Amino acid sequence: MVVGVVAGVVVAAILVLVGLFKMMWRVAEPNEALIISGSKHKTEGLEEGMGFRIVTGRGTLVLPGVQAVRKLSLDLNETELHVDCVTHQGIPLKVRGVVIFKVGDDFVSIANAGRRFLDQQKMMSERVHNVFAGHLRSIVGGLTVEDMIRDREKLTGQTRAACGTEMEKLGLIVDSLQIHEIEDPTGYIQNLAAPHASAVQRDARIAQAESNRLATEAEQQSFARMAEATRDSEILQAGYQAQRDKAAAQARQAGPLADAAARQEVVVQETRVAELEAHRREQQLQADVRKPADAKAYEKRTLAEAERDARISAAQAKAKETELAAAAEATRVKTAASAEAEATKARGAAAATATKATGEAEAAAAQAKGLADAEATKAKGLAEAEAIKARAAALAENQEAVVAQQLAENWPEIVKAGASAFGSVDNMVVLNGADGMADMLAKALTMGGTGLGLARQLLASMNQNGQTPNGTSPSLNGITAPPSQKVPVEKEG
Repeated sequence: MVVGVVAGVVVAAILVLVGLFKMMWRVAEPNEALIISGSKHKTEGLEEGMGFRIVTGRGTLVLPGVQAVRKLSLDLNETELHVDCVTHQGIPLKVRGVVIFKVGDDFVSIANAGRRFLDQQKMMSERVHNVFAGHLRSIVGGLTVEDMIRDREKLTGQTRAACGTEMEKLGLIVDSLQIHEIEDPTGYIQNLAAPHASAVQRDARIAQAESNRLATEAEQQSFARMAEATRDSEILQAGYQAQRDKAAAQARQAGPLADAAARQEVVVQETRVAELEAHRREQQLQADVRKPADAKAYEKRTLAEAERDARISAAQAKAKETELAAAAEATRVKTAASAEAEATKARGAAAATATKATGEAEAAAAQAKGLADAEATKAKGLAEAEAIKARAAALAENQEAVVAQQLAENWPEIVKAGASAFGSVDNMVVLNGADGMADMLAKALTMGGTGLGLARQLLASMNQNGQTPNGTSPSLNGITAPPSQKVPVEKEG
């Protein structure tokens, strides 16, 4: 009896211990972490005195009523991204994507996530969506539509890098970020792709047209072969039909032909004797006349055929030679035309170059000539100005000497001008003899003195007025002789 009681007590104690152990023992599943709070714990990587303990992948004892155990899921989560963005070009876009994330496996990440999402694990997706939406708008605002289309990996990488720090603070890690679709409500992407689509459509139409052409050519060739086969078949059928018609006609004529053959046999027998006689005479004629004539005819025919064959061969050789000569001439003409075209092209290029060089040289020469003429004109004007200035100075110092020198230099012209009055006189009668001649010579000489006096009066007048009568500077080249005095002359008879 006592043993039974002791055994019952032991069994009851064991059951109580097992029940207490089951109540105190907690096991963390592979996809969850146990957050045990209620006592001070120090975990590697965490600050001292955080007030909770983290258990993953194993079991642990928990004191009921003293410690609290809560579970944090380590499963994958995903959130759909539906973000309205504006690019660097000011074009509104709608970016569609998905973010696959989870709580990090290390204790730091589990602690960060536990402090933030332990009682709000269902709100984790919404929080992650907000984080990624803000960074995605910021990154898209610095990109162009072309960059986003051509390099989505760049957009994904920049977004993950921008969100990495914040996700780490939240205790989350991003397993995957995918940009599924970029919607363009303004049609910019469609217009951007229009030239490429047009080029692809053009190439497709060209390829289709080429394929249709090849198919049409193949069909035409097939139809031609079918027509050729049909023609050959009809020709063979017509030949077979002709043979059948011939056989039928021969069959229909068999009876009449037999009667004719019988009659022919009679005629043949009747004529055989005549033929034998004629044959004998023919043999005699052949031996006497025909054989020699046939020999001569054969000789002539053989010579004629040989001559004909020789003429045909010569004509063929001539035709072949003419054909070869024509081909050679055509090749020569083609080559000469090509060479002439190349030479004409080269001459044109050389003439253009020479014309350009000649024009440049002529322009340079004309420019140099113009400069030289200008310099010469300038020098001549300066020299004339210096000469006029020198004459004016000399005239101011010694007027009479300058006038006398000028008259002396131009005296022959002055005398010649005075004597020109007598140039048209053939015979001149001088009155009073030698006195008249002396008087005439004296008048001619007086013209010089008179000119000198007039020059002096002109100079005196210019000195008084300070200028020439026409308002210009005085010049010795303007001195003129007085009008010639007429000499009374008388022409003889």
